Amino acid sequence: MLDQIPSFPLSRRGLMAGTAASAALTAVPASAEGSSAAVSERPATMPLSIEVNGKPRELQVDTRTTLLDLLRENLQLTGTKKGCDHGQCGACTVLVNGERINSCLSLAVQHAGDKVTTIEGLGTPDKLHPMQAAFIKHDGYQCGYCTPGQICSAVGVLDEIKRGIPSHVSRDVAGKPGVTEMEMRERMSGNICRCGAYSNIAEAMADVAGSKRA
Repeated sequence: MLDQIPSFPLSRRGLMAGTAASAALTAVPASAEGSSAAVSERPATMPLSIEVNGKPRELQVDTRTTLLDLLRENLQLTGTKKGCDHGQCGACTVLVNGERINSCLSLAVQHAGDKVTTIEGLGTPDKLHPMQAAFIKHDGYQCGYCTPGQICSAVGVLDEIKRGIPSHVSRDVAGKPGVTEMEMRERMSGNICRCGAYSNIAEAMADVAGSKRA
């Protein structure tokens, strides 16, 4: 029986070519018409009511839009920077209902009815926020790319300390945390400054808090 089975010579090159052809065939869509229909589908959108820098906004947004892209692309508030887009650098930090968040990690539609404050909403060139003025005074920036996120985060940090919210380095989680250099370093650790202006940032924060670095 075995000697009656015809043999088919197959080289290694032929085997690999056949495998590649099979893979290519499986990748082809079932129908070109179905593929075109999928591409032509419009993204899902929904209405969004949100307050940004004290102004109510009514928008129709793609449900996949992040809060960061909403601010930059839809509202042209480009002070909030896109750095890593993975929540690791802090350049996109804004305040939402008074608390700091990484806007690149949050979908815009999650913030219906929320109050968002960006660097543009903290102060103006004619009327700087105390933290903005302190950053200028203590040279808390170099290239300036991370500065909007640093300032928004610093404002949020001092508010957290004021409200008695403990951090990982708070000695007494039941007591009120102090404005020490270690406390500020811990709370600001999510904001990266590639220029290395950390010392000046800490001085600016201590100045606004009215305390000496310890």
